[in-house]
Amino acid sequence: MRQCAKVRKTAETEISVNLNIDGNGAKKINTGIKFFDHMLEQLAHHAGFDLEINVVSHDKDNHHVVEDVAITLGSALAEALGDKKGITRYGEKILPMDEALILSVVDLSGRIFSKVDVTVRDERTSDFETVLLPHFFASFAQSALMTIHIKMLDGFDTHHIIEAVFKSFARALKTAVSYDANNMDKIPSTKGVL
Repeated sequence: MRQCAKVRKTAETEISVNLNIDGNGAKKINTGIKFFDHMLEQLAHHAGFDLEINVVSHDKDNHHVVEDVAITLGSALAEALGDKKGITRYGEKILPMDEALILSVVDLSGRIFSKVDVTVRDERTSDFETVLLPHFFASFAQSALMTIHIKMLDGFDTHHIIEAVFKSFARALKTAVSYDANNMDKIPSTKGVL
């Protein structure tokens, strides 16, 4: 089983993450940000990961919560993947949610890049500051050592757009971490390392 438990403690937050890549979507998430919890539940469900996240926020700053969850979850993913032997490596998904349409493409390359080309009109949806959306994925890419491209193809409802982003990303990630049955003993790179 590809799994990892991580704890990150700073002066701002204490984060614990338990991740099982080969799970069935079981989740228990408490970040203190209701909408963010909902998005992480979507990530676990649509990626098929078992995921537990618990957050203690010392400074009550949502920016630090979102950033530190992304860092901890990303590093747990990188550790759980190990040498990445046998994985598909790439994943992509175009996903609709009502009027919203989102494209996500990922590469578990070991190279860090994140671009979130999404336009939202509202500064908040529920208790989530929308400016934190690209920051989450940038922090996740950095700690997971991966490339992330997310592009909004259509949409106007902020909640639908952001939820479609997380669902699309999760489905792309599910493909990328899946095993390639024809290459189980190989690293998916001509370099021989990811």
